Amino acid sequence: MERSFGWLEVDEIAERLAIVFPDRDPFSVRFTELRGMVERLPGFREVAGHPVNEKILETIQVRWHEEREDLADEDD
Repeated sequence: MERSFGWLEVDEIAERLAIVFPDRDPFSVRFTELRGMVERLPGFREVAGHPVNEKILETIQVRWHEEREDLADEDD
C-alpha cells in the first residue's frame, strides 16, 4: 500500500511533482493549478488542521524546482 502524505510534507510533494510532471516549469504554474496538481497526486491526503496556504505552495514550487535540477544533474 502506498504511503500517504499531506500539505506539510513539501519535500515528498516536490519529489512526486518532479517525477509526474518532468517537463513543467514549477515557476510557470499558478498556485490554483499547483494546488490541484498536488491534490491529484497518488497518496495525497489532506490532514485536518493542516490546510494549504500561499507560503506552503511557494515552498513546494521552490523545492520542486530544486528537485528538477537534481534529477537533471543525475542524468548528466
